[in-house]
Amino acid sequence: MRKTALFAATMLMGSMLVAGCERVDQAMRGDTKVAETAYPERVYWGDTHLHTSNSVDAFGFGNRLDPEAALRFARGEEVASTTGTKAKLARPLDFLVIADHAEGLGATKALYEAPRLLITDPTMRRWYDMMHEGPEGSQRAMAEILDARGRNALPEAMLNQADAAKRTKSVWNDHIDTVERYNEPGKFTAFLGFEYTLMQGGNNLHRNVIFRDGPDRVKTVTPIDPTYKATPDEIWAYMEAYEKATGGKVLAIPHNSNLSNGLMFELTQPGGGPMTADYARRRARLEPVVEVTQIKGDSESHPFLSPNDEFSGYGTAGWELNNLIGNQPKVPGMYAGEYVREALKRGLLIEQRTGVNPYKFGMIGSTDSHTSLATADDNQFFGKHSGNEPKAERATQQQNLGTNRNRFGWQYLASGYAGVWAKANTRGAIFDALMRKEVYATTGPRMTVRVFGGWDFTAGDLTGDWVKAGYARGVPMGGELKAGGKGAPSFILSALKDPIGANLDRVQVVKGWIDRAGVAREKVFDVVWSDMDRRKPAGGKVPTVGDTVDVMKATYANSIGAPSLATVWRDPEFDPSVRAFYYVRVIEIPTPSWVAYDRLRFNLTLPPEIPLKQQERAYTSPIWYTPG
Repeated sequence: MRKTALFAATMLMGSMLVAGCERVDQAMRGDTKVAETAYPERVYWGDTHLHTSNSVDAFGFGNRLDPEAALRFARGEEVASTTGTKAKLARPLDFLVIADHAEGLGATKALYEAPRLLITDPTMRRWYDMMHEGPEGSQRAMAEILDARGRNALPEAMLNQADAAKRTKSVWNDHIDTVERYNEPGKFTAFLGFEYTLMQGGNNLHRNVIFRDGPDRVKTVTPIDPTYKATPDEIWAYMEAYEKATGGKVLAIPHNSNLSNGLMFELTQPGGGPMTADYARRRARLEPVVEVTQIKGDSESHPFLSPNDEFSGYGTAGWELNNLIGNQPKVPGMYAGEYVREALKRGLLIEQRTGVNPYKFGMIGSTDSHTSLATADDNQFFGKHSGNEPKAERATQQQNLGTNRNRFGWQYLASGYAGVWAKANTRGAIFDALMRKEVYATTGPRMTVRVFGGWDFTAGDLTGDWVKAGYARGVPMGGELKAGGKGAPSFILSALKDPIGANLDRVQVVKGWIDRAGVAREKVFDVVWSDMDRRKPAGGKVPTVGDTVDVMKATYANSIGAPSLATVWRDPEFDPSVRAFYYVRVIEIPTPSWVAYDRLRFNLTLPPEIPLKQQERAYTSPIWYTPG
């Protein structure tokens, strides 16, 4: 049987040797060679969601950097971006997950490199020609491919399961070998993973799948393509089968709930009907954390859901109009199933009814960059994909993803990163920290944030070894406070600014609970802030910290705010009979947005609706309280 052009081209690619690359010594690879501390002593920074030229959309949008380049960049090496710009992180990352799309893994790259005469499908030949026109033609082709995907109208030749399986296996095995060369326990952790891009009808239900294990186990499976699936049951079954067959471990991380049109965090089972305890238990076990902030917007909260929270709505502009592809409009009634704070409240409601909380998850950030460059800093933002790497027009450029024509480049965020409190920089230690939810999200700055909840913490604990006390007498972020303590729970809160970043404005505790009438409630408490003697609360609100941003020069000054904030806070409204969660939000002083840096670099005149400054932030995983 004659092989399709896509498969033939992929086999040719797989036979090519990569020359001149820097490789890490493969000796002493095992995690067991790295000693773990008694408890987490430092935070490790990483990105769990990066795409390379192996992703069908990333290559289609112009990305020509492979996984090796992505790993070199994350480790701190300088690389040239697809558009030829030199790129280097100011500080290396500690870990990386390349999460290329399982769907069509390597497909657009194979189509691009295929002999044109072998492409018999007229639509695919037209896409081939468009990709060879240059970056703009390639982006138009990718927009059409995404539109066809959202309408279940891809050409039959692209859906040939046998050929797709062979191509996926070849690309996947090469990918595993590359990742393994760069995994250096104790220094840099490279995880094996992929993205399960579930989006029936364009509604974003994507998951990043991450393995704890190395090639000996992971090579026994290949990424699976959701294509036209509508619920996550298939990927959960895949994960359970993998663990049963190999003895390994795997988790999934949902992302961009803000583009799911209300489907990511439902109160019911998918498709309707009461959520069962078994379904809730399965989801909670397999999906311990959620990606709350990234380039395609921030999903912490929305002003419609949290009208009394003046800091809600960060990074929502443009993403609240419709779903991912843009072919289904959004209405405010969908928001409750899309934003993380509301999901945490819904989890309490479901737990009250079933005894199990499906949304007892931690929070991380990651980039979802499709440039192979894991950048989350505003002053070196390389865009969502290679079509909006740094250039004069990218802020005002329409982002033609599928049928969507309502979003513009400035609405992307230079966000975010995952902070992980682990006992070592290894796959095992970082994975285990994700499972126990001792993790937090930032929109890019590397603030050091710690939280412990207990029953007897006092201000005096901050003068001693409070971290040791936190583990000995309480639980860290991601933990659960059991009933039986005296009085109200108390929390040790500590936040340090990014060493090369902005000062801190304030630290807040976000509380959610189910009142005695069975209604979900929330409240945001300002618990410690800079210049507390001068900034006295008025009307229950702390005055603004001020603003030193010079938008003309894209600068700010750390003459306001504080380099560190710490306190012990006790819940003044605690009711021991009701379920509750508490997470910490840390707010920076105002700083320039990436658009402000572009404005200076390219001498731009921009429309007034484009924000040139922002207050970046961190979100910790919650601590839950369950009545006896």
